[in-house]
Amino acid sequence: MRGKFITGALLGAAVGMMMMPEMDRSTKRKIRRTAKVVRHAAGDMFEDIRDRVK
Repeated sequence: MRGKFITGALLGAAVGMMMMPEMDRSTKRKIRRTAKVVRHAAGDMFEDIRDRVK
């Protein structure tokens, strides 16, 4: 499961990097903000699950 998630994240990042030069400044800013929110949410979920498993 974790390997599939990491593979999907890497593929998504690669596609995003290819599309980034074509986007305007505000779109890039929105993507960065959303990515930051998602990263923090995923980290929080991981910590919650890890605490439950202990």
